[in-house]
Amino acid sequence: MELTSISEIADKVKKNIQKVIVGKEETVDQLLVALIASGHVLLEDVPGTGKTLLAKSLAQSLDCSFKRIQFTPDLLPTDITGINFYNQKQGEFEFRQGPVFANILLADEINRATPRTQSSLLESMEERQTTIDGDTYRLSRPFIVIATQNPVESQGTFPLPEAQLDRFLLKVSLGYPSKTEGIEILKRFKENNPFDHIQAVVSSKDIVDAQQLYSSVHVSEDLISYLIDIVEKTRVHPEIELGVSPRGSQALLKAIQVYAVLKGREYVVPDDIKAMIKPVMGHRIVLTPTIGRKSNQVEKILDQLIEEIPVPTENMLVREFRK
Repeated sequence: MELTSISEIADKVKKNIQKVIVGKEETVDQLLVALIASGHVLLEDVPGTGKTLLAKSLAQSLDCSFKRIQFTPDLLPTDITGINFYNQKQGEFEFRQGPVFANILLADEINRATPRTQSSLLESMEERQTTIDGDTYRLSRPFIVIATQNPVESQGTFPLPEAQLDRFLLKVSLGYPSKTEGIEILKRFKENNPFDHIQAVVSSKDIVDAQQLYSSVHVSEDLISYLIDIVEKTRVHPEIELGVSPRGSQALLKAIQVYAVLKGREYVVPDDIKAMIKPVMGHRIVLTPTIGRKSNQVEKILDQLIEEIPVPTENMLVREFRK
C-alpha cells in the first residue's frame, strides 16, 4: 500500500457515511483521522444531533466487528470486559467475552457510568488489551472507542477525569445543522432510513495497513518546532492551569500526519496543525478557576496562540520535503 491509497480508502468511507449523515464533512474527516491514527474519539454534543448515527455509519462502512454499550449508573466493569463464568456441564470456568472485544466499540453516554466502570476502558484504550482475573487478552486490530456524551446534563452523570480525557485522541462536536442541511435531513429520512442500505466498502486489513503506513508522512523540523511552541505556550498561559502534556503533543503529531494524507499530500503544512489543534488539544487543557467553564474560552485561547506564534513558510517546508 502507498500513501495515496490511504486517501482513496478514506474517500470511500467518507462518501459512504455521507449517504446517511448530511453535511458535517469536517467532523467526518476528524473521525477518519482518529481511525487511521489508531486513536479514540469523544463525541460531545446535545441530544439528537446524530452522534450515535455517525458512529454506527462509520462502523457499517467497514468490514469490522461492531459493538455498542449503553452506559448507565448500574453498568459494571465486567459488562464491558467480560467475565469468567462456571459452566456446570463442563465442570470448569469459561471466559465470556465482553463487547470490548470488537474492532469498533460505541460507548454511548459514557458519562452516565460510574468512575469505576469508566476506568475499565482505560487499559483497553491505551494498551489494546484487557486483564480479567489475572489473565491478559489482546484485542484485535483495528480497535477504536467512539464515546458519546451530553454536555448539558449534570444530574446522574459522572464527568470524565482529565487523565481519562487524555486517552482520547480527539474531542469532536457536531453542532446543529444549517437550514439547508435540516431540509435535506427531512427529505432523506422522510420515507426510509438510508442507514439500512449502506454496505461495507473497506476491509479491516486496509485500515490496519493504513495505520502502519501514515507515520511515513514527512514533517519538517521547523514544523515540529512550531508544534512544540504552541504546546509550551499552553503550559505558561495565565488563564490555563494545566497545559498540554507530552502525550498531547504526540497525539497532535499523529493527527496532522493523517490529516495531510487525507488532503492528498505526503508532507505536513501549517494549515494541518491549525485544523487539528482544537479537536486534539481542546480537551487536554484545564482553565484556571477564575476562568471556569466559560463557553468557547479554550477555543479562543488556542486561536490567540495560533495568531501570536510565527508560522514556518509553506515554500520552505515543501523545499525540505523535496530534498
